[in-house]
Amino acid sequence: MTLGFVDSAVGTSNIPESVRTLSSLPDIDYADRFTLSTDVDATPEQWARAIFGDVPNVGELLIWCGLLGFRLSRTRSPATVAGWRIGGSGEDWIRLEAASWFLTGNLLVRTAGEQVSLMTFLHYRRRVGNGVWPPLSAVHRRLVPGLLHDAAARIRAPR
Repeated sequence: MTLGFVDSAVGTSNIPESVRTLSSLPDIDYADRFTLSTDVDATPEQWARAIFGDVPNVGELLIWCGLLGFRLSRTRSPATVAGWRIGGSGEDWIRLEAASWFLTGNLLVRTAGEQVSLMTFLHYRRRVGNGVWPPLSAVHRRLVPGLLHDAAARIRAPR
């Protein structure tokens, strides 16, 4: 079992254009990427479901719906991951989409070789987005490495 270091990059200029083009957002105001080196082999959708689950949990509902106002599905569906709509996918990536009155977001999971990356892209539809997200982003950046490690353990665990 190989579970590696989580590398991170924050800022649109630190995310390659080839990856940013997978976003559905008209403009990207916030971007980050967290990449885990691992020997765990799974599809991007399997990774997304291992990271977030099929339906949003209480903490996710508090943050995503309560603080960010995202309108999420609360029922299990092949068209959603943790309430986020699957907006696009390819052989090595899946894009989850959600929106509120002031913010639009994409969560992108991408696999490449022995790595999996989780990227967050946000577009501030209203000025309030620039006020709400920055303090939450600090918490987000602390949580994501653990989410990736936990997801690898979930995928690896016998069913």
